[in-house]
Amino acid sequence: MPIRRFPDPREANPDGIVALGGDLHPESLILAYQSGIFPWPIGGYPLVWFSPDPRAILRFDEIHVPRRLARVRRLKPYRLTIDGDFDGVIRACARVHAERSDGTWILPEMIEAYTRLHWLGHAHSVEARSGGGLVGGIYGVDAGGAFAAESMFYTAPNASKLALLHLIEHLSSRGLEWLDIQVMTPHMARFGAREIPRDDFLRMLAESRARGLKLFG
Repeated sequence: MPIRRFPDPREANPDGIVALGGDLHPESLILAYQSGIFPWPIGGYPLVWFSPDPRAILRFDEIHVPRRLARVRRLKPYRLTIDGDFDGVIRACARVHAERSDGTWILPEMIEAYTRLHWLGHAHSVEARSGGGLVGGIYGVDAGGAFAAESMFYTAPNASKLALLHLIEHLSSRGLEWLDIQVMTPHMARFGAREIPRDDFLRMLAESRARGLKLFG
């Protein structure tokens, strides 16, 4: 059964945990993202739902594109597509993270759940291809007029970066002005991402959703 109500994310514990348990039913996930919450499985625990404070975002008017990357982008080394291979992107992200020492949260049940969200039109991907093969990509969730980036991967130079820029260009063309990246990483910091208080993030999320933007389709 889907989760019908989450606690107020402002009541999360100091680690950003909002709730434990429940399932990955599409309605549960949609409600979570619309509420500023996301799942992050941790081994040995019931399903953990997070809303961290601070929250990491990337404003499109603050994005920093290094000169070298801008030059590479102009050369168009990869074919960039949207929703061309969601399954391939999420599985590649899972493989890349699994090879790291800290493992991956993109477990088989997460792949199944987000692929189901994709079929329902709520999760989307950007693919970077070279010679017909998938060499990079990013996927995330449409929270009803705001977008939460989940993970990215690359097997060729700059492929994930160019996929990210393609996603931002697309979202900007639909009227969106920022991207939820959830937790800060050095990679995203180099693009100009920053952390903001959770209250500010929740306000931005509500304002974006109220605009009724159609981000895909």
